Amino acid sequence: MAASLAAPGENLRVNGDRLWDSLMDMAKVGPGIAGGNNRQTLTDADAEGRALFKSWCDAAGMTMGVDKMGTMFATRPGTDPDALPVYIGSHLDTQPTGGKYDGVLGVLAALEVVRTMNDLGIQTKHPVVVTNWANEEGARFAPAMLASGVFAGVHSLDYAYGRKDPEGKTYGDELKRIGWLGEEEVGARKMHAYFEYHIEQGPILEAEEKQIGVVTHCQGLWWLEFTLTGKEAHTGSTPMNMRVNAGLAMSRIFEMVQAVSMGEQPGAVGGVGQVFFSPNSRNVLPGTVTFTVDIRTPSQEKLDRMRAKIEAEAAAICEALGVGCSVEAVGHFDPVTFDPVLVGRVRSAAEKLGYSHMNIISGAGHDACWTAKVAPTTMIMCPCVDGLSHNEAEEISKEWASAGCDVLFHAVVETAEIVE
Repeated sequence: MAASLAAPGENLRVNGDRLWDSLMDMAKVGPGIAGGNNRQTLTDADAEGRALFKSWCDAAGMTMGVDKMGTMFATRPGTDPDALPVYIGSHLDTQPTGGKYDGVLGVLAALEVVRTMNDLGIQTKHPVVVTNWANEEGARFAPAMLASGVFAGVHSLDYAYGRKDPEGKTYGDELKRIGWLGEEEVGARKMHAYFEYHIEQGPILEAEEKQIGVVTHCQGLWWLEFTLTGKEAHTGSTPMNMRVNAGLAMSRIFEMVQAVSMGEQPGAVGGVGQVFFSPNSRNVLPGTVTFTVDIRTPSQEKLDRMRAKIEAEAAAICEALGVGCSVEAVGHFDPVTFDPVLVGRVRSAAEKLGYSHMNIISGAGHDACWTAKVAPTTMIMCPCVDGLSHNEAEEISKEWASAGCDVLFHAVVETAEIVE
């Protein structure tokens, strides 16, 4: 990829008001109970959000393609029919109690890039494709980033179709049910480059008073699902020394995960966000406890070491208590280094436009982590208030959203190569 291409003039900006209006309109689809959204993958709300997005893409003169995972690709043609497209996107699905911007900002900012190109009459050699990846969150169907993972060859289509939600419904069946099962083979598309714009989901940019995060790396991740097997027993009549307490083993593992993570500072995190007790009764010791340990770091060495230590120490904790222990890796990606040429274009665009910026490492996983396996990839981030995300109180400002979209526009148009 060429390091220097013609770029749009620094006076050109996107329509920030139009971007914001689109964000607010999409937020009306699948509203949450506290100001955010519940638009989980392959629900009726997801189908409604997809239809709204398609209507906007149609109005912008793009053609829509859908693959067998339900990922949507809206194409603005380039002048060279043989040139590979520049892809931009993120996801429209949300957490059960998600915010209005996580993922959605990236999709609708990509749409705004195309709308602005239309307004300004900009033609590019490479096509530009706006992408809505399916099931990025993994809230309903684990693992996260499922469709982009199939696209990158990390998962098989059969594996993805067989993933079940808590009610036992499969991804494949639900995709058919909502009417968004496409015909395109997953991963058949080839990319010239991929850009993803996202809220930071952390507090660094706001604390440093920077408008733009130039994302250089993404942390690696393991989701380790533990199943602990104890013995259901009455909490009042079972002597303490005769219990096989899976709940106690769980609590000691939680403390251990904290200690292991703190022992790898700086630049490592670990914790647990989901727990299931069975039978989950007030006066019954649990027979089974299932929970997922989430560990992340940009260092491959630390990531490998943390996983090995957590699994070994968990086994020892459970053995000492007579509790059964099994572990399954239900989510993983190695640390990612984003394409230095694209990273440089993002940084140059921020400088040219006069926006304050800093290098940043993504603490969360994104579809860009998988596209980086098959194409030059990078990300742009904007601040979010108090670093809050995966929460209905998630908030950004119109100015932050617009600044990042301006940078996205300039980096994308430069990469797609303006035709004079």
